[in-house]
This record gives sequence, C-alpha cells and structure tokens, in this order.
Amino acid sequence: MTFQPNYRRMLDVLANRRPKRLPLYEHQIDPVIMEQILDVEFADLIQGDDADMREYFRQYCRFYQEMTYDTVSFEVTISRSLPDHGAIYGSRKGPIQNRQDFEAYPWEEIPARYWAKAGRHYAMLGQCLPPGMKALAGPGNGVFELSEDLVGYQYLAYMMVDDPALFADLYQRIGELMAEIWAVFLERHAEHYAICRFGDDLGFRTSTLLAPDTIRTHIIPQYKRVIDMIHAAGKPFLLHSCGKIFNVMEDLLDLGIDAKHSNEDAIAPFDEWISRYGERIGLLGGIDVDILCQQSPDEIIADVVERGARFRQTAKGYALGSGNSIPDYVPVEGYLAMIEAAQRIREAEVR
Repeated sequence: MTFQPNYRRMLDVLANRRPKRLPLYEHQIDPVIMEQILDVEFADLIQGDDADMREYFRQYCRFYQEMTYDTVSFEVTISRSLPDHGAIYGSRKGPIQNRQDFEAYPWEEIPARYWAKAGRHYAMLGQCLPPGMKALAGPGNGVFELSEDLVGYQYLAYMMVDDPALFADLYQRIGELMAEIWAVFLERHAEHYAICRFGDDLGFRTSTLLAPDTIRTHIIPQYKRVIDMIHAAGKPFLLHSCGKIFNVMEDLLDLGIDAKHSNEDAIAPFDEWISRYGERIGLLGGIDVDILCQQSPDEIIADVVERGARFRQTAKGYALGSGNSIPDYVPVEGYLAMIEAAQRIREAEVR
C-alpha cells in the first residue's frame, strides 16, 4: 500500500502537540543515499533542463513518500549565491576583511543570483509534491553561517576587536539580505511549504562559537526580523542549530521559535532537551548519527524503538529522525534500520 502523507502531523509537532501518528523528520538526506535505496540514478538531473529537473523532484519526493515522511525537506542555501563563496569551509579568508571590502561587496546582486537558480527549484518541487505532502525549509543558512562565509570564522574574531562598527554593520546587512530573500520566498512559494526553517550552527561540543552576549547583540535581532516575517505569513518556524547552545536557548525561545532540531549525545542526551524545553517547543531528531554509523541494523532497531517510544511519550511535539542529517557516509542499512524502527513504534501504538 502506498503511504499517504499528511503534513498536518508535522504541524502538530511544531504546535507542540502530540500527533496521532509518529512523524519522521530529517534536516537533509544526501541524494546518494536516496539513489541507493530507490535503485535509480537521478541526483545529477537537478542540473538539467525542465524535464530533467522535474524527474529529479519526482524521484526526490517519491523517496520521502516511500520512507513514510509527511513533509519533504528542501532548501536552497543563500551562501552558494555569495560572490567568492567558500570561507565557511575553512582554510581561507572570506571576501570581506575591512570596511572597503564591505562597501565594495556586490550586496545588491545577491538576491538575483539566488533566485536565478532557487526559483526554478522551488517551483518544480511544488509541482511534484504528492497529495497530502508539503515541503519544509526554504532559503538555507542563518545569519552566523553567512558571516562565516563572508569573512571566515577566525577573521570574524579579528574584526570584532579591530573594527566593532564594521562587525555590527556586517550582521545588520546580512539580516537585510536574508529578509529580502525570505520576503520573495514567502510571496511566491509559501503555499507549498508547511513549515519554514533555516539552519545556523551556533555551537560546537562544549559551547557556542561566539560569546552569548555577542549572539544576543548581533545575531538574535536579525533572526527576529526573519522569524517575524515567517509568522506573519502564517507559517511556523523550525531552528536547526548544532552544538551546545543552552546559554542562548532562552533568547531563542523569546523569539518565538516553534521547534528546535539537532542534537548530539556527547553534548547532551535528547532526554535533557525534552526535560528543559519539551513543555515549550517541539523537538525533532533524537537519534545520534553515530548510532546509525556504528551499530548493526538489529542493534539500531532495538535502540531506536526504545528511544523513539520514550521520546514520543515524554515530549509533546516530537518527530523521530537523526540528530543531525543523513550524509553520504551513513550506511544505507543503518538509515533503513531507523526507518524500520519507526514503523514498529507506529504498529505498536495501533495495537
């Protein structure tokens, strides 16, 4: 029987209500994984003409439906439209290192560069969504990630000390850029999206990557302008952020985020996220990627059934999935074992 998706289950999660049926969620799934499971090569078709692109999104959506998701996660990142993109990956400076660079940077060109590619992708995705399924995400990258790409992480530290006015102007301008792109997205493509999301990895294993007060001063206000736009359009907002960010979570909750994703057991077990925030927002994920990579399929099924059933009962709005994403190095058997475990939880609830 073909799985019948219902995106409203994910809306329940974002409203911090327990859906009648356990939903699944992933931030991203590498198309290489999809190709192996579907036994179809289609990843390169996204670079082709309209017919190729339509087939790409048909297969992309088919994968999510066959894996029994209620929403399709799809974003087009802003960073790839930045001239001289790449400093976020490390090892080099970004294109903005001083006031002259900032003033000369072609900010006004970026929205057009973004929509030259993203517009076709969002429109084609909308045409290929199965009945009952909507998309989740939108323009990818958050404020901090874009600053890393434009300057470079270590060089942001120099800028903050050497030219604090430029540091402040940089974040203000990034916020303006994000707001401009999100405004067009919400006008043109919101009907196909149940939930809006961006990812901004603010932390690492032991702390945030910037001092909490720096995040509060320069990043949180730019989040607010975008999140307020999303809420005004009638959409809930999901924040994906890796790392130990407990010291700014209250600030993020004050913004009105509806749900949070990304967790790593080495930072804090998912039960701690539920204990701290489960009464206030939806929480997604809970299955550490290391489990999917290191354990056998039988071990994964047993582990995920136990964890997922517990999270389902202790959190109000919960969707099961990895704590981060499914990159190409995750064994297909490990990923499928997690999906099998979710089916067993669902079947046990029906019985």
